[in-house]
Amino acid sequence: MNRARTTRTYDRFGGSAAAGRSGVPRRSSGRGNRRPAQGEFALPKTVTPALPAVESFADLVMPAPLLTTLGQEGVTVPFPIQAATLPNSLAGRDVLGRGRTGSGKTLAFGLAVLALTAGRRAEPRRPLALVLVPTRELAQQVTDALTPYARSVRLRLATVVGGMPIGRQAGALRAGAEVVVATPGRLKDLIDRGDCRLADVGITVLDEADQMADMGFMPQVTVLLDQVRPEGQRLLFSATLDRNVDLLVRRYLTDPVVHSVDPSAGAVTTMKHHVLHVHDADKHRTTTEIAARDGRVIMFLDTKHAVDRLTEHLLNSGVRAAALHGGRSQPQRTRTLAQFKDGHVTVLVATNVAARGIHVDSLDLVVNVDPPSDHKDYLHRGGRTARAGESGSVVTLVTPAQRRGMSRLMASAGITPHITPVRSGEAELSRITGAQAPSGVPVVITAPVLERPRRVSSPSRGRRGRTGQGRTADAGTRRRAQLRNGSESVA
Repeated sequence: MNRARTTRTYDRFGGSAAAGRSGVPRRSSGRGNRRPAQGEFALPKTVTPALPAVESFADLVMPAPLLTTLGQEGVTVPFPIQAATLPNSLAGRDVLGRGRTGSGKTLAFGLAVLALTAGRRAEPRRPLALVLVPTRELAQQVTDALTPYARSVRLRLATVVGGMPIGRQAGALRAGAEVVVATPGRLKDLIDRGDCRLADVGITVLDEADQMADMGFMPQVTVLLDQVRPEGQRLLFSATLDRNVDLLVRRYLTDPVVHSVDPSAGAVTTMKHHVLHVHDADKHRTTTEIAARDGRVIMFLDTKHAVDRLTEHLLNSGVRAAALHGGRSQPQRTRTLAQFKDGHVTVLVATNVAARGIHVDSLDLVVNVDPPSDHKDYLHRGGRTARAGESGSVVTLVTPAQRRGMSRLMASAGITPHITPVRSGEAELSRITGAQAPSGVPVVITAPVLERPRRVSSPSRGRRGRTGQGRTADAGTRRRAQLRNGSESVA
């Protein structure tokens, strides 16, 4: 169902009025003649010419406090996706932004949302703007990124996600929040309870729309979009565009301005991609040596059980590792991420729950212990490194039986990787990944309270402490129980 909507223009304080816009020659967005990746649809053509990209945030019509806060936060030059989409979103146009993770999408839509909402006040339970995201971690990241800007224009943010007390979130909505950042399931629950109504939402953002489709949220997303103001503005941002996202675009976006930052090309220019051919019998030891490197690393595996098993092994080998997957409670996941970001944990062992929505400064290595199932997963996993213009490496361990499938995946992603046969203990593995032998001294969890952060001691990390003294024959059983309860986290 297509919505009939007039073209909108907004003043700097978010008031809207129906108006036409004369054609303005637009600057090339870099889409060129790019062929859609496997499984993707062709980008829609824009009927109404887009406004040209800007070179500076100062060229944008935004409230002065937002511009001041950008300077205070050290954000001086817009990323390409921000420069191209902000002039149009600030003018009230629908936007379809395609760019790999880490390309600056959060501020691309966040500044528009805040600028268009500034100066208005939400009634209790009736937000004015909505940002839908697929995961709890991404919701928190978006909230953290936008908080200083929202504070500068006196807008209230509410984060609505599962795994956290629903009463507290309902209270925030009842108190009034102009902007809600939410996962679809929890927001629907709050609406069903009568704690939130979307009839006043005039600007809606779908961030990582392809992952919401992949996770089965499409029915919930469409139910929510049908409740916001039908003449409202839609901003859809995604790293990849598949057929499910095409349905959202055709149903909910009217004459969108389209900007595409090719995720494959971006990944090639800012990341090094390595496919390491390993023998089945040597893969476990190779993984352990990579984990023992100096510096942080995220390791991706397919299942929760495999993540827990590798985490336990790394802890016993003397590596500060923590598990992150959907089986963890939200407080455990939040604590684990904080400890990884501040360096108390050096190895994050994760399922695809961490493939999006996690930003860690200066993370230079991502390892696919289990190769991803498709090229989209590869790009999103790899997007945890080489963010915001930094460099990084993505390493995928491939056994002989997986080589053909990995070659097809890389071709679909448009990436030509460096292929190297490696063995544990060899110099080539160390050169590519920084791999080294682990200390072999188990990381000991000293705090017995399960719901508090754990303090560990590891002589291999330059900190002398108890190294297993008093361990009994059932220590492995105790450690497995601690892992199931998230106690691999450290303080």
